[in-house]
Amino acid sequence: MMLQLIELWESVQDFIHTGGNVLYVVALVLLVMWFMMLERYWYVTWVFPKVKRDIIARWDARADTTSWYAHKIRDTWISEATLQLDQGMLLIKTLVAMSPLVGLLGTVTGMIAVFDIMAAMGTGNPRTMAAGISMATIPTMAGMVAALSGVFFSSRLEVKVKREKADLVDSLPHH
Repeated sequence: MMLQLIELWESVQDFIHTGGNVLYVVALVLLVMWFMMLERYWYVTWVFPKVKRDIIARWDARADTTSWYAHKIRDTWISEATLQLDQGMLLIKTLVAMSPLVGLLGTVTGMIAVFDIMAAMGTGNPRTMAAGISMATIPTMAGMVAALSGVFFSSRLEVKVKREKADLVDSLPHH
């Protein structure tokens, strides 16, 4: 088990060495994005149902649910719950969109390395350019993989948030 972990760590280090330091930035964006998505999923799945039950119980406990004032209270509670549900969703979408762009930054830095090698050694030796080309393509691939993983999960999360909003509105009768 320990040997497998060491081999895994060495292969990750080789991958990062081949792809360049931009992979650390891609990894950071990916880590923050997934942390935020998991936090939102946890909130929507386990915390928000309690909040929704509390709002419904407060609405059902009201003697007046038909006046203009009661409807404004209802709208305020729905608005506050919606803000809590939407918290962080825009940042998640931004991080998903940023992932391929950070990967493209790696492409640019890798191409700069290729051009530096070409300027110093000439264009006759393809082996000397291979490291720069790897440094140009691996971060792009990593950024795309990060974005694809985020697109799927964030879109599912967004559907779940929209469903919870609609369910809350439907649960508070509008007389």
